[in-house]
Amino acid sequence: MTDVDTRSGTSGGSTSLDHVVIRFAGDSGDGMQLTGERFTSASAIFGNDLATFPDFPAEIRAPTGTVFGVSAFQVQIADHDITNPGDAPSVLIAMNPAALKSELHRLEPGGLVILNIDEFEQRLYDKAGYTADPLEDGTLDAFQVVKVPMTSLTKEGVKESGVKPRDAERSKNFFALGLISWMYTRPVDPTLDWIRERFGKNEMVMNANLMAFKAGHAYGETAELAGHRFTIKPAEQSAGVYTSINGNMAMAWGLIAAGQLAKLPTFLGSYPITPASDILHEMSKHKSFGVTTLQAEDEIAGIGSALGAAFGGSLAITTTSGPGVALKSETMSLAVSLELPLVIIDIQRGGPSTGLPTKTEAADLLMAMYGRHGEAPMPIIAAYSPSNCFDVAIEASRIALKYRTPVIVLSDGYLANGTEPWLLPDVAALPDISTQFATEPNHVNETTGEPEHWPYVRDPKTLARSWALPGTPGLMHRIGGIEKEDGSGNISYTPDNHGHMVETRAAKVAAVADDIPPAPVTGDVDDAELLILAWGSTWGAIVTAVDRQRAKGRKIAHCHLTHINPFPSNLGEVLRRYPRVMVPEMNSGHLAKMVRAEFLVDAKSVSKVKGVPFTAAELEDAIESMLEGAK
Repeated sequence: MTDVDTRSGTSGGSTSLDHVVIRFAGDSGDGMQLTGERFTSASAIFGNDLATFPDFPAEIRAPTGTVFGVSAFQVQIADHDITNPGDAPSVLIAMNPAALKSELHRLEPGGLVILNIDEFEQRLYDKAGYTADPLEDGTLDAFQVVKVPMTSLTKEGVKESGVKPRDAERSKNFFALGLISWMYTRPVDPTLDWIRERFGKNEMVMNANLMAFKAGHAYGETAELAGHRFTIKPAEQSAGVYTSINGNMAMAWGLIAAGQLAKLPTFLGSYPITPASDILHEMSKHKSFGVTTLQAEDEIAGIGSALGAAFGGSLAITTTSGPGVALKSETMSLAVSLELPLVIIDIQRGGPSTGLPTKTEAADLLMAMYGRHGEAPMPIIAAYSPSNCFDVAIEASRIALKYRTPVIVLSDGYLANGTEPWLLPDVAALPDISTQFATEPNHVNETTGEPEHWPYVRDPKTLARSWALPGTPGLMHRIGGIEKEDGSGNISYTPDNHGHMVETRAAKVAAVADDIPPAPVTGDVDDAELLILAWGSTWGAIVTAVDRQRAKGRKIAHCHLTHINPFPSNLGEVLRRYPRVMVPEMNSGHLAKMVRAEFLVDAKSVSKVKGVPFTAAELEDAIESMLEGAK
């Protein structure tokens, strides 16, 4: 352990870095998520590329001071394009012993540990599970250590605000933010402005937080931290207006945009569930865009209301996580039978059952494929980055409306809460996904000769059925869960009709393959010795791992799927082009099973089911192991 004396003196100039990975950690009540978000926001304004990983405790109210209650936030900022929040932090801010115990193993050798030394006492060592003092037993020997009495300095720094000492302690996260903002030359005005706006209704609290931030920043300037000030230059980016966005925000904005592009009212019927609730929260703020939101009493009511809205002519959406998908399955089957457009958003989390509500996983793919009774196929698409959630929301809405089918969208907790810069799109370049409702009868009654409406008359290309709004004069029709006769919509129990309807619904979903881009392949497209096939949030770590391995001379190609059902029409040809195929997934091998069954290729699964995403280093190890094994 190398101690840095922080008692007196001034620091010198800064050292230029091309990137840094910082991890903030403390109790749930220490404000580490807020601290990380504000540091991220300042970095985005400064112009760095960035990626974040908020890591919430699995228990809502875990005992204070225990490792189970540690909340962490990791961010990588860089002067170049990055795709993930980094493998190992180079800096760890630990607000108490539990945070140190929980997070130190992630820190790179020789990394910097900044300790709130006021909290390092025997009582908290016991709660964290330490049997010896980690400051004295060699635990920190491999690292640089900066000891800062954040709690006492915060209390002293905010005295003039008038807050009570116990309340003053709550501002210590802003002290930490001020210190780390000084160390990495972050602009301070955006943070100060945000504090004034966020806490302006309580002047005493606002002033305390402002003072704490300024005290932390001043401490960095006046303490002896030579060699611990750094600059990361802005990244080169395409011209345009950027914002910092997480996956749930992007998904919500994409759904709102889809309603505008479809020229339809937008309806979201949902029941709050981690980690999907923020989509409901965000969409509820945008009634001016024709958005109606319903917080239903349960998951079944949520999807039932959405399906009713689809029947009434809305762009209909329901959001949930894995447990909610299970509860919604019967109504999803009904939507398949009714052949109505419906977008089901599944923000995956660790399971089974309640599982790990705040931890990420991607183990709902096979449920999305097969988790309904009967033959009930549905298109499935998956987001691969936080900002990509915007595009995926629009694409899911397009497919649902055009093909009159429910569509499942897969995201996960990592994407939902992770943040990255997003170039605001050119609205004029977004697709027109408007649809046509039936306005005239489409059939003549053979007995009476009168015109009438048959609900299951289909478009010959898409096989989408006619969509008539209830109440349209002359277009009364019957749809429902009991099998219908194709065309008329009359109830039919005949074997031939049921077989025909099963095949028709499947053919309609299969037809989507002709309306989506081919499977994209990057890297060594023509001569790779290994193809990495993947989907979802593994994208960022895979891109980094592939780039590193190709720099070492490996020949590797990467195919990342957005459309999973149906597969892109060229996927079989892509898979057969390469001698080895590796499929990394945050599950036990769902996509690998699907492509092995569909294309009879020897796809090797690389699984991680630990509630945390892959790191690039883990994937590099898997790549090297597979290629060395092949030799």
